[in-house]
Order: sequence, then C-alpha cells, then structure tokens
Amino acid sequence: MNKITPLMLELLEWISDRPRSYAETMDAWRSTCPRLTTWEDALIRGLVQVEWDGDATHDLIVSLTALGRSALDAASRDQKKAMRVSAGASGTAPR
Repeated sequence: MNKITPLMLELLEWISDRPRSYAETMDAWRSTCPRLTTWEDALIRGLVQVEWDGDATHDLIVSLTALGRSALDAASRDQKKAMRVSAGASGTAPR
C-alpha cells in the first residue's frame, strides 16, 4: 500500500518540523497495538531514517529521507489542490 495515510502524514510533518531524537520519536510514536504501525511502516517504506548525530553525545537522530520529503511535499500539493477545487465548487476563494 503506497498511499500516505493521515496518521503517516502527521508523523512526516512532525519529523520535518525540527530535528528529533530517536528517544523522543519512540516516546511519541511507538505503539504496542498491532494495528497501529505508523512508525514501523514509515521505516519499512523508507520514508524516515535513523542516524548517528555525529557529535560526542552519540544520540540517534530521526529525519525524513528524500522519499519521505517527496511524499510529504506531494501530500501537501494534493491537499492544496483539493482545497482549490473545493473552494471553486463552493464559489469562495481559498485563504
């Protein structure tokens, strides 16, 4: 399944907002529910990556991959397009 779900989109937006540590990401997004696998799905699909931060603290940093950035950008464009279509159908201009 290649569709970006609303929850997956929220994860990608959250990660793109600012650098996130692996610990912070796990605290916010890890789930024990077998039906809620947003974090795992993002990793498997190559939308996010976990890397060493490169400094002396040896923390792991979570960031978007190029594919994740592209998926987020495409979802944003689709959302804006849908808003324009919706506004055109109702006769009002989007803000």
